[in-house]
Amino acid sequence: MKTNKQKIILFLKVVLIFFVVFALSLYFFRDIILKQAITKVTAKIELEYDSSLTVKQANFEGFSGLNLTQITLTPKNADTLCNIQKLRTSINIWKLLIGEIQLGTLEVQNGFVQLVQKGNVKNFAAFLKKNNSESVNNSKKDYAEIAYRIISKVLNLVPTNMKVKNLVVKLNDNGTKTAIKIDKLVLQNKNLETLLNIKTNSFSQRWKIKGFANPRDKKADIRFFNLDAGAIKVPYLDERYNLISSFDSIRLKIDNINKSGDELHIDGFTSIANLKINHPRISRKDVIIKNARFDYRFLLGSDFISVDSSSTVQLNKIKFHPYIAYHTTQDTIYKLKVTLPKTNAQDFINSLPSGLFTNFQGMEAIGTFNYNLDFQYNANKPKDLVFGSKLKKENLKITKYGTANLNKLNSEFVYRAIIKDVLQRPIVIGNANPNFTPLDQISPYLQKSVLTTEDPSFFSHRGFINEAFKQSIIKNIKTKKFSRGASTISMQLVKNVFLTREKTLSRKLEEIVLVYILENNRIASKERMLEVYFNVIEWGPNIYGIGEASRFYFDKNPADLDLKECLFLARIIPSPKKFMYQFNDEGTLKEFAVKQESFLTNIMTRRGLLSLEDTIYKQQTVNINGAAKSYLRLKVKDSTVIDSIQTFDEFSL
Repeated sequence: MKTNKQKIILFLKVVLIFFVVFALSLYFFRDIILKQAITKVTAKIELEYDSSLTVKQANFEGFSGLNLTQITLTPKNADTLCNIQKLRTSINIWKLLIGEIQLGTLEVQNGFVQLVQKGNVKNFAAFLKKNNSESVNNSKKDYAEIAYRIISKVLNLVPTNMKVKNLVVKLNDNGTKTAIKIDKLVLQNKNLETLLNIKTNSFSQRWKIKGFANPRDKKADIRFFNLDAGAIKVPYLDERYNLISSFDSIRLKIDNINKSGDELHIDGFTSIANLKINHPRISRKDVIIKNARFDYRFLLGSDFISVDSSSTVQLNKIKFHPYIAYHTTQDTIYKLKVTLPKTNAQDFINSLPSGLFTNFQGMEAIGTFNYNLDFQYNANKPKDLVFGSKLKKENLKITKYGTANLNKLNSEFVYRAIIKDVLQRPIVIGNANPNFTPLDQISPYLQKSVLTTEDPSFFSHRGFINEAFKQSIIKNIKTKKFSRGASTISMQLVKNVFLTREKTLSRKLEEIVLVYILENNRIASKERMLEVYFNVIEWGPNIYGIGEASRFYFDKNPADLDLKECLFLARIIPSPKKFMYQFNDEGTLKEFAVKQESFLTNIMTRRGLLSLEDTIYKQQTVNINGAAKSYLRLKVKDSTVIDSIQTFDEFSL
């Protein structure tokens, strides 16, 4: 009678024999199995992606090696997507037995991959369509699990040893062409070296990529260099989006990709030297960051994606900690927090990107400060938006101003508006100008009307209205465009006197910082700021300041303006050159203008700025008696008239 030990040995022998027979069967019939697999894949690609896959020759080499020649993938009625002359690879058999595909080696010679868009036809469009099973699956996504699965599959397809020669990646976006030729790519013993030849419609360069790469341990340390003289130019973006960018070198380091429990951690850093960016919506000048580094820690959970607060961004000498998160626990919530620890003021000024803050060049300061930003937006409850901004100063003082000298507001100066890059006529802001009007000689009605339309809390805020800013953010997010601003009189004053009207990120950032400095250091009194504002703003075609405006429209001094005239002047500030569109052919206000006037009057009365006696004006009409009267004689077709005057819903803020 056989013992248990003998039974186990017999069982193991049977399993071993079965495995050997199975392995031998695979080995001897592997070419037949391979052809069947290719036929199956070809049929699937034709059915699901309406594309043709052809492989001229396919055979095994040894037990796990695979040779393929002349592989072509062509979508129907579109340009060929891929053509590879020779591909040689090996597969990890043990991984294959458990359902995973892991490449051991890869050799690719002579071929191309091209993405082509002609009009609305894309040769890769079919491969971007969602799988039907994915579209009907409404189960909640587990971001950590999905990301880790994708990363693992991708890294398994990156072999530990790889050689690529003469492979071209082409991009043709309706004539915007970029070709990246891989002259040589070698990954051997975890060392990576790549030579690239970049060619576009506007330039050609040679790049070198070198470093360490270990796809099995999920680690890498890679650097990009230019083999030619000068900086590395970023292709495609310049011609497609008018974004010109370049850099001297980039380093990307991945230290850890690990899933622990329900969370996926990705740690490492990336750095860039002499990054240069030029785009008309960013700045009129080249924006240059000499040294930038991002030490990152990405965290992904079942219901969130985030950049952890332990991450650090460094721009020259400035270091801050960002926290960016996207949560879907119950509601969809976006979070942004920025923590700038105690920073030397001069180091901060010196580290500002060149070209982004041109008016700060030459500025000097002493002391330190720290800053915290807290932003949270709930897409399901937009009214619960959180926006907090706090700056804490220690002996902070500006000892020397840069190009924008805010102190000039306190003395007589010459103002010249810039419209479409054209410098306008000089206007003296002071008593030397006969049209200059001191604040106490401006009709109180006009002061109240303008403050109501432009900035009701001007005398109480310090440059910004938090609630208005929050409402602006909410509306811009909802409309998915910049459809509403939150500009105060302080911001308009800085924009007019020290900056330009260009709609760039640079101008807006400078405006915010200059307003903060102006208001929080009490450089000029509120009364002086309002006085300058009334004397510099554009109030019509080549009309600047209330002195010119009151005479241009009504042939009066600013002190003699009645309420009806003041309401008119306050309402046209957003679009002063289009004032004539408020009037009909008879020279009286159109219906929409009358409604705006009534709405403004009711707000001012409700706030106690007007009395019942003041509203007697309602029976009167606005009579244009000055030089502006000639503009009303112009015949303008109704179809060309666009009411660009601001709505008054923001007055209630």
